[in-house]
Amino acid sequence: MNDYQLSSTVVVVSLDKLVAKLDDAIRALEQSESLAKFGKLPRVFGTARRVLLQPGGCEAVEARIQRIEQAGVFEGTDWAEPGLLVPALTTYSLQSTNADTVVIEAFSELRLLAVVRESYLHPAVSADQARHYLIQVLSINLGLLFGMTGEAEREQGELSLISEAVVQYVAQNIGYEHVIENLIEEIWRILQQRPIRVSGVRKMITQIAICRADPNVDLGAAGGGAERLISSLYGPTRACSEDPGTVVYEQRLQAMDAQNLQNEATGFARSMHDTGLVSPYHASFVRFIMDEGQDALLSAALGLSSTGRDCLLCYRELVHTLITEGIFAETAQGLYGLALLLERGILYQPPVAPALWRQAKLSLSPQARERLQLAYGYQPQANAWLIQGVLNMLGQPLGVGQGNNPTCQSARALSMWAYNDPDYLLQMVTWAARDNEIVMHFEGVPVSSARSAAGLAAEVTFDLDPVSLVVVPHLDRIYVEMGRLCIGREGDPHRWVNPEFHGWSAGRGFAINVDVATGNLDNLDGFLRHFYASYHPYYNGNQPLIHPQPAGIAVTDRAGRFIGWHAITILRVALDPEGQMRAYFFNPNNDSGQDWGDGVLVSTSGCGERFGEGSLLFEAFASRLYIFHFDPLERGELADVDQEELQRVVERIYRSWGASRLPAALQAEPPV
Repeated sequence: MNDYQLSSTVVVVSLDKLVAKLDDAIRALEQSESLAKFGKLPRVFGTARRVLLQPGGCEAVEARIQRIEQAGVFEGTDWAEPGLLVPALTTYSLQSTNADTVVIEAFSELRLLAVVRESYLHPAVSADQARHYLIQVLSINLGLLFGMTGEAEREQGELSLISEAVVQYVAQNIGYEHVIENLIEEIWRILQQRPIRVSGVRKMITQIAICRADPNVDLGAAGGGAERLISSLYGPTRACSEDPGTVVYEQRLQAMDAQNLQNEATGFARSMHDTGLVSPYHASFVRFIMDEGQDALLSAALGLSSTGRDCLLCYRELVHTLITEGIFAETAQGLYGLALLLERGILYQPPVAPALWRQAKLSLSPQARERLQLAYGYQPQANAWLIQGVLNMLGQPLGVGQGNNPTCQSARALSMWAYNDPDYLLQMVTWAARDNEIVMHFEGVPVSSARSAAGLAAEVTFDLDPVSLVVVPHLDRIYVEMGRLCIGREGDPHRWVNPEFHGWSAGRGFAINVDVATGNLDNLDGFLRHFYASYHPYYNGNQPLIHPQPAGIAVTDRAGRFIGWHAITILRVALDPEGQMRAYFFNPNNDSGQDWGDGVLVSTSGCGERFGEGSLLFEAFASRLYIFHFDPLERGELADVDQEELQRVVERIYRSWGASRLPAALQAEPPV
């Protein structure tokens, strides 16, 4: 296997052999005396963890859960009394980095599922009580049901796969209909952010469609909301409303007159822009009108404004080629990216159109082709998937996600290039896909992805959009290699790496509020005043941010506890509809809507956000910031921020991620 053809982080082994080992471990625990049980538990937990990581593992553990409990696994723990469990606390257990905590929480959910299915008559909890509890667990952990990972799951590594598997297994067996209303709300929340990769959303909509089609399932009031989502994929227009299949639909198109074709085009465009989802029927329609020479309908089918229509007319042959080579029923989502690309008008930038012509006919390296085939299949060809990915990334620069990988820097770079430097992004894609190598420069020194050691991600998973799938393994290696070139320099290596890695538009000035040597907070007052002076319109002469800037935040959980450092992009700072100053930023973690504790709740809609942006009130954002870049040639006076406002920011830091990082002078008696 070559360096960049990397598969899942979990090795699939014989489930039967693992289950036999689990039976032995359970038997040893059953036969041990009370005082000796503690020494037998690690073997049970360790073996069960390996079983749960395998396909069919949840089912195998559920079949043995009564024995597992009666052997004493839960004795002396918070899980000993199932009737007293609190659903809200499952989030912390399922996101724990402690393997035993994740496994025992998995045991707990599977125990209650066995009670619901009446294969385990539990003396302390009824089937109805267990069902009610599990429904609440599913509603609270919808992110795991979607496979939408954040920083907490990435810190877990392979343990997050257990949490996802258990939650999804529970949902499959007690029925999605019990959480359908919450599920629909969550789908709309995710779609509001317009992610590029929507396979998880499509799977959930398919599950909702299955529930709706089942005569034994009553969706109740949620049925109306479900219809809108289901139709976006399986029947967005009148001629395909009953989901007849693409073959039948294409036959119907041949019999349509001009008015009906116009209605179809309008219906597809309305559905696509309403949800951000594209139906396979939409791709069939677009290919049909192109084959029939109905160019006038293409603009309507893409839902273009005058800007997009003009761009389409100017670059008609290029657009036709991109559709011919890249848009099929399987890659229909690329139509949304194409529409937004045309609306952005970036084809008018001289290098972009020639670069897309090159992309349309690009010859892929065996390594890139294999990665795309492993992730997306063999139909259509790998080139089509990559073209779809390019269209989506150029149309949705803020829809990039890092998947379940510690590669936020690389995902951020792709987003910044797509947003600000699209021809450079296309060059990176070409090098990675055609040559299986990217060469960048660090202070004049060439850095090759082919000759660099491993990056932050030992294995880059396949839960990525096509462009990221091909390019991120290369960028990850280069990013880490640039860090190695900074070894021996005093201070944080981001000072030198970020501008070299992200490009000329990243500010060469650098500010950090953490002392690298000790990990303690450093010059917090000066850091915050400088940040206000650089980014806050009231303190920087009302100068809007010109180029998106890389920044680093200290991510915290719902309790305000520190999780880790994370790369984001500051996009703009502006007044929201309520007249409050907000920072709008791009977060590559797949879902910007997060609760960082202490009232710091990231908004993704309703506060002036554009698709893909997250936002916080400026004070709240400043309380989680630890690194930012600026232009060192700009005015550098520290902002005369109101002391009361500054103190609120400082107190939020001390109450959250800064609690264990107080300077030595404050550790004895931290500020209130």
